[in-house]
Amino acid sequence: MSISTHFCDPQLWAQTRFGGTVLGDARRSRRVVTLAAGWARQPGASIPQLSAGQAGASKAAYRLLGSAMATPEALQGPHQAVVRQALQEPGTCLLVEDTTELSWPDTEERRPGLGPVGPGKATSQGVLLHSLVAAGWPAQDPDPAAKRPALPLLGLLDQQYHVRQPVPEAEKDHPHGGARLRQGRVRESALWSRSLRQVGRPPAGTRWVVVADRGADIYEPLQQCQAQGLGFVVRAAQDRALAAGPEKAPAGRLFALARAQPSVGQFTLALRGRPGQAAREVGLHVSFSPPPAPRAPQRPGAATGKGDPIPCAAVRVREAAEADSATPGLEWLLLSDQPITDFAQALSCARQYTSRWLAEDFHKALKTGLGAEKLQLQTAERLFAAVALLSVVALALVDMREKSRLQPDLPARAAGLEATFLQVLTLRSPRPVQTVRDVYYALAGLGGHLGRKGDGPPGWQTLWRGLMSLRLLVEGVRLATQLTQT
Repeated sequence: MSISTHFCDPQLWAQTRFGGTVLGDARRSRRVVTLAAGWARQPGASIPQLSAGQAGASKAAYRLLGSAMATPEALQGPHQAVVRQALQEPGTCLLVEDTTELSWPDTEERRPGLGPVGPGKATSQGVLLHSLVAAGWPAQDPDPAAKRPALPLLGLLDQQYHVRQPVPEAEKDHPHGGARLRQGRVRESALWSRSLRQVGRPPAGTRWVVVADRGADIYEPLQQCQAQGLGFVVRAAQDRALAAGPEKAPAGRLFALARAQPSVGQFTLALRGRPGQAAREVGLHVSFSPPPAPRAPQRPGAATGKGDPIPCAAVRVREAAEADSATPGLEWLLLSDQPITDFAQALSCARQYTSRWLAEDFHKALKTGLGAEKLQLQTAERLFAAVALLSVVALALVDMREKSRLQPDLPARAAGLEATFLQVLTLRSPRPVQTVRDVYYALAGLGGHLGRKGDGPPGWQTLWRGLMSLRLLVEGVRLATQLTQT
């Protein structure tokens, strides 16, 4: 069951994801479901808007979010339990991991419990949000031509909040730079290892693969994966020294070894537009290098190379940059726990890494679609509690897009819409609605998607706008039925 199952019915969806919340009072548990259902129904709405102007309902929501019992862990507990249960099924799952900054505008009085974020750290206030998203990995890629495989999102397996603390004055004034004092502080890089410890070990017959960007290229998280039996596909950030054999003999550097390997094949990838660069389609060469393994780095109390090396293969994905190009071509150097011996295995590793974009889409849905950074709650505890609920809703929005592309040729009823929703959508659509693809294109049409040949498939923002319009239409049909009966 994906995270967006029953999403067309916000109350039923919220009951499925949050109905088991235990907060010491049944009224609090019911309020959690009501609040989550409200945000699923009206993404981006403020608490007064969700309460429809009822002061009592708004007050109850604020009281819930301010309760000492309403921690992010308690609020997401039932949802994470559902995700952990889904991960026990045989097969391969990806654990997509990433960190983003949440920041809130300055107010006359600083909100207690927040720390410096962003470039203006002296005045900004916010938190680092580290999330681990679980997704199924298909045995066979349904659309090799897509920029990445469509994946069923299972949900949030773990979420960590890290509040930066200002550098202590004693550390600033230390004559030798305060290295020993820095060692006593909690490192931001510890988020990766702490998140993996919460995951645990996969059961027999399953494979969990951690997929992450360059921020995860840290010795401890990779070592943690190895200790817990987790696979990993991590983009390399450090040109690590390599070691070979039981004697850990020096064997060169990672980047030089990876870049010296010949191409074994090519594939095409559609890249999204970025600031200063339009969306484009590129041909990419793939090469791979076998171990030796990256050597353990120096750590406090341990010299370089004292720890165990981490056996892994390196996969290089590179764009054939034109000689007169002003910008360098795309290049990924990926570390994989799996031995790579042919092009098919290297391509699978590269395709798994492209799924990391799910984390970026999730963060965009959380910030843009649900307005997490527009919350006007005045304490960190209330903000974090609200973000915990909004995160699950945001991931469900992204999963709607994934489901639209997973099995598009199945009958329309397989899209998961309830009978009344499907009937109204069929009547409203100018085109026949017979397949899953037809359902989601009709839904996107309600959200403003024109469906022209060059428009491409609808994104999550268009789909959720269409779903909100469809909910209003269904509500109108139900009210009309009541009026007729009256």
